[in-house]
Amino acid sequence: MNLTLLQTFLAILETGSLIRASERLNVTQSTVTARLKALEDELGQPLFHRHKSGALITEAGTKFKRYASAMTDLWRQARQETSLPPGIKTVCNIGCQIDLWPGLGECLLRAIYRDHPQTALSAWPGSSSELEGWLTTGLINAAIAYEPFAREGRSAVPLGPERLILVATRPDAPMRFDPGYVYVDVGDEVGRQHATAYADAGTAKLSFGSAVWALDHLLESGGSAYLPERLARPHLSAGTLHRIADAPEFSRPVYLITDDAAADTWAWLADVIQALQQASS
Repeated sequence: MNLTLLQTFLAILETGSLIRASERLNVTQSTVTARLKALEDELGQPLFHRHKSGALITEAGTKFKRYASAMTDLWRQARQETSLPPGIKTVCNIGCQIDLWPGLGECLLRAIYRDHPQTALSAWPGSSSELEGWLTTGLINAAIAYEPFAREGRSAVPLGPERLILVATRPDAPMRFDPGYVYVDVGDEVGRQHATAYADAGTAKLSFGSAVWALDHLLESGGSAYLPERLARPHLSAGTLHRIADAPEFSRPVYLITDDAAADTWAWLADVIQALQQASS
């Protein structure tokens, strides 16, 4: 598969037009047309419907998009890893769920960057499905996530359960029926436990899919929410947040997932795991 053809396909997809794709790639429109035809001939399927106002992706093109993106990402990574600067011996590409970056993701990056300068690093935020896909394609070779992504050739190390506690910007905020309560969706299992514990409390007017976003909202607008204790701790110490006494706690597991082939080159892995487990406690 020709990398130039893949890059041309993605440029058409992103710009919505063969003309604009040619401008982005700095080639003629006829060159873009010829590249697209060559790719469609190779695949045996039309990838775009051409019309006067642009190009619309076909069903086959939609299916191909995922593979084109993965292959170009892998090429970018391969080029990075084979042209490492002097003194660099290994590479670690990290993925991290957004809510796990404060504290754990930062700890992982610092522990490698500070103590193991012969390792080149990159870090990427992603959802659970994105992280698993990136591990599968090799775009990343380590991830901090709430799921172990079990698969042959990977290892998942538990970092300890993440405690979720009820906090508020007012020390006298009620445990139930707080009009400023924000619901943070942290997964089905915790959601079921929350629904059981607060069966009589009704539905929150505002919800977030990220504890980091919920924290920003609390600090800006006030209210209460269940947050990871790790995330809330500095604000509890500063007095900007207050823990609500007697409120039930919840927890969810956290894992460091590594690609076994890459991890075999990381002599520092055991030390980093220990640092992460300490940071999560």
